[in-house]
Amino acid sequence: MRLPSTSGSFALVYRAVPPTVRGWLASLYGAQSRRLRYGGSYARHLIEFREHDSWSRERLVDWQNARLRDLLRHAVDKVPYYRRLHASGKFPIEQVRTVDDLVRLPLLEKEELRLRPDDFLASDPATLHQYYTSGTTGTPVKLYRSTETIRAWYACFERRAREWAGVRLGDRFAALGGQLVVPFEQERPPFWVWNYAGQQLYMSVYHLSGKHLDGYLDELVRRRIVYIYGYASALDALATHALERGRGDVSLRAAISNAEPLFEHQRERLQRAFGCAVRDTYVPSELTVGAFECEAAVMHQSMELGALEVIGTDGGRRDSGEPGELICTGLLNFDQVFIRYRQGDRGAVDDGRSGPCACGREGPRLVSIEGRQDDVLVTADGRRIGRLDPVFKGGMAIREAQIRQIAIDTIEVLVVPSQGYSDKDTQAITTRLRERMGNVNVRVVQVDQLERSANGKLRAVIGLPGPGSAEPATVSGAAISGSGGPGPAGGRNTPGATPRS
Repeated sequence: MRLPSTSGSFALVYRAVPPTVRGWLASLYGAQSRRLRYGGSYARHLIEFREHDSWSRERLVDWQNARLRDLLRHAVDKVPYYRRLHASGKFPIEQVRTVDDLVRLPLLEKEELRLRPDDFLASDPATLHQYYTSGTTGTPVKLYRSTETIRAWYACFERRAREWAGVRLGDRFAALGGQLVVPFEQERPPFWVWNYAGQQLYMSVYHLSGKHLDGYLDELVRRRIVYIYGYASALDALATHALERGRGDVSLRAAISNAEPLFEHQRERLQRAFGCAVRDTYVPSELTVGAFECEAAVMHQSMELGALEVIGTDGGRRDSGEPGELICTGLLNFDQVFIRYRQGDRGAVDDGRSGPCACGREGPRLVSIEGRQDDVLVTADGRRIGRLDPVFKGGMAIREAQIRQIAIDTIEVLVVPSQGYSDKDTQAITTRLRERMGNVNVRVVQVDQLERSANGKLRAVIGLPGPGSAEPATVSGAAISGSGGPGPAGGRNTPGATPRS
């Protein structure tokens, strides 16, 4: 359930009323949202996404290149920012026939979008739905979508996230996202609200303390929840508690992660705790790129959402499978146009030329998502180290952890231990980090809890700040919304922790 505004009249009333009335309001808003997202052309879009899953790589590439050419013509004709660039000779779309030719066009910095969001619109903003990313580092990014774009996006999510995971619209589900569904200062349950229209149990990520977790699990059982969707760290908190308490009564069909990196030790705990399939997703709130995990545990790009380039520090294109900065050109939303947009994330792409996935799909794959540009660690010789979840593999007795690079030669690891944590775990963390970073100083600090950001996310890795580091992307996925689907969310995490006494 996503409130329409954090300060609007609906949200003010929602926060002031008793829990039962909150459920009525959530269901009312959920019913309105359901009509917007799943009405009209939604069914047609869903058929198209299903059909595209069976296309060959060549057919997908041809479709994407044709869509790209349409977008570029549309941009110079309708969008003020690109019209000016084209008139000055700095946006030569005539030289761009395929995604590989995009390198001929300039990069779009996030600050340009922040300063002049309406310059990127092809439509009257009064006819569009308006959203914001988080503004924790300054002015929020203002985003716009038409009703048609919204319905196409929800059709994509239905096919690639839900149907691929064996669930569907209408199944009862629980969501753990960034919405403040109960007051932060509330100390007694319920820490959730039931949206009848969306068959959705929206649970607060801000109240996931040990004394309340049994109540969360009890509510999943009471509501007969089929699948769970939300931040990886929040899902993992429930799974860890269920395992520690020997709870075998919470059985789910799927757990779908969004908005944070999903680490292998978290995946394994979710599978053991709930006996379910675990799927990861990657969809920034700008909807310029999207990737969803198939049954073969491979992340497939949704080529309908955007064209993805991977570049190095020199601006040159990286080869297939080689990590670099992700540059995104949105192909779904023609109302607010982003071309060669510096999203702020890093990763690697397999272009699909090596053949189809074990699941049979032939499109390009997202090999890795290393996180934000500043969520990688830098070694003394300049190498950038991305995914660090192997540091915590092997059944360590920890609830969660956060890795921080304090200096080029110093790494600090904040650990929330679980029962059985010992010096052996501390030594294993130290050894594994040095295997990846070289001869660095490693400090492992035990804390009672790790602080979430204003939107409830946990930042797992914090790299060195400094000149030239890219601003973190505001989101690594889409948060769940009122009537049973994903919606825009934002938020950069503010690191912090509560030390153990």
